[in-house]
Amino acid sequence: MHRTKTKKSRESMFSLFCRDNRNKECSRYSEMAERPEDLNLPNAVITRIIKEALPDGVNISKEARSAISRAASVFVLYATSCANNFAVKGKRKTLNAGDVLSAMEEMEFQRFIAPLKESLEVYRREQKGKKEARKDKDKKADSEEQDKSREEENDEDDERMEEEEQNDDEEVDN
Repeated sequence: MHRTKTKKSRESMFSLFCRDNRNKECSRYSEMAERPEDLNLPNAVITRIIKEALPDGVNISKEARSAISRAASVFVLYATSCANNFAVKGKRKTLNAGDVLSAMEEMEFQRFIAPLKESLEVYRREQKGKKEARKDKDKKADSEEQDKSREEENDEDDERMEEEEQNDDEEVDN
């Protein structure tokens, strides 16, 4: 009996974002998760987002937090499904930012497109900065490594020269 109840709740959750039960993507998502709760976003993340959105001193009940969590999870799954449709149309298996933006427009969430583009630009700049910092760090490490190897070569050359001079001095003495 427990299984039937779980299966029914899973089906009702997916029916919220699937236009018809024959959609292959919907059935694939339901097969990936063992329980409907597995599809929810982490409670800590939801709690943090809610606290940031609400003014100080405002509390939220556990049921409200749970409802928001489920709604957010359904929204993410629906947006992913729509974005996946754009990737499939483009004969790609990887979703990209353009797919997500197109999905938001198709889902009639145009007011989120501009903030998403801004966030994407900030993210790309941060990633570019991190990549450049890594390159600089690698160049610096390579430069230091080359300097050390040059020093070692110079030290070895100096030692060889001293040995040769000692050998030459010994030959002269003999």
